[in-house]
Amino acid sequence: MSERIREKLNILADAAKYDVSCSSSGGTRKNDNKGIGNSHTSGICHTYTEDGRCVSLLKILLTNHCIYDCAFCVSRKSNDIERAAFTVEEVVSLTMNFYRRNYIEGLFLSSGIFKNADFTMERLLRVVKKLRLEERFNGYIHLKTIPGASEDMIMEAGLYADRMSINLEMPTESGLKLLAPEKSHNDVIKPLGFIQNQIIRLKDEKKLIKSVPKFVPAGQSTQMVIGATLETDKEIMQTAASFYKDFSLKRIYYSGYIPISNDNRLPIIGSQPPLIRENRLYQTDWLMRFYGFHINELLNDANPHLDIDIDPKLSWALRNLQFFPVDINVAAYKMILRIPGIGVTSAQKIVQARKFGKLRIDQLKKIGVAYNRAKFFIKCADTPYQLKDYQNTQIKSFILADSQSKYIKNDVQQLVMF
Repeated sequence: MSERIREKLNILADAAKYDVSCSSSGGTRKNDNKGIGNSHTSGICHTYTEDGRCVSLLKILLTNHCIYDCAFCVSRKSNDIERAAFTVEEVVSLTMNFYRRNYIEGLFLSSGIFKNADFTMERLLRVVKKLRLEERFNGYIHLKTIPGASEDMIMEAGLYADRMSINLEMPTESGLKLLAPEKSHNDVIKPLGFIQNQIIRLKDEKKLIKSVPKFVPAGQSTQMVIGATLETDKEIMQTAASFYKDFSLKRIYYSGYIPISNDNRLPIIGSQPPLIRENRLYQTDWLMRFYGFHINELLNDANPHLDIDIDPKLSWALRNLQFFPVDINVAAYKMILRIPGIGVTSAQKIVQARKFGKLRIDQLKKIGVAYNRAKFFIKCADTPYQLKDYQNTQIKSFILADSQSKYIKNDVQQLVMF
């Protein structure tokens, strides 16, 4: 690798780290023994698939030159940073060389917008076409959709990429207009809708025509920056719920705002992004997608913000003690999912195990239930007390105290080890 390529790689890989919408879940492109790479095989690091496999991706920008001046973006045109741009051939060469050395299993390629949307999208398209058609690369490719690019180019890119994504940036239109007045949510909604319609159309055609080509087989995702504007958690998750429903997105990513400028439109926060809030938003997202919760149950006018000290499922349970205790030996699966300390896998195991007899505390622990958390909300064959014995504030304090004692115990164990 030449010194100039190494320098470009350092600049453009560093610029790409602010985009967290990097996941390979859903990639199914297989090798037919005539090409190189395979997005279906297990990998070794950096990002996780839906089934838990860990894979590595080369994550870079094509360029950090940009015509926009978004206040929250490190690549904004007014920012005094070192600029660089890869050629199409350089990205292809890096990807293939890194793959052959087993450094990566795929490519995550984004870009600043230089000249105009079509000019940028055309170069991204050339990269993926060259990888697929000339290099016979069958590894995973996640490609950014450029807002404003022509539908013809987006359509063609979708035939070569496994996943495509386009960043919503701010959760609300007003927040986006404040920090990026040249942009609009409509610029994101239009390509999301176009890709979704093409996915549906080709799926319908596949029922009749066997040789229909794959089109974005791993679906679409988007990203929102959290904490740069004043949206409540309710507004953020309402936007997320709407986009999941309207565009069948695979994932929405929540990126805690990192201070990168002194613009007076931006909040003054510490050197660290709001990671706890970011984590709570991901937990809420998970509850909506996999646990059957509606957004209004978790966040509403009475509770517009998530609790920082406890997770959103526990917060909901403490506000709705009328639904508890739940008898895990007879309750419906959907209700078992709502018990704090019980996840999807544990709930499935409970439903299967109780067919052979009533479950007891020791059995629940073996199944994987976090019993010290769940015990306040369940009944089983040998439950020692009833939920009505405690108020929600007491339950919360018990659980927090138990969590704190575990942290202290772990710290002591680590000190003993060293």
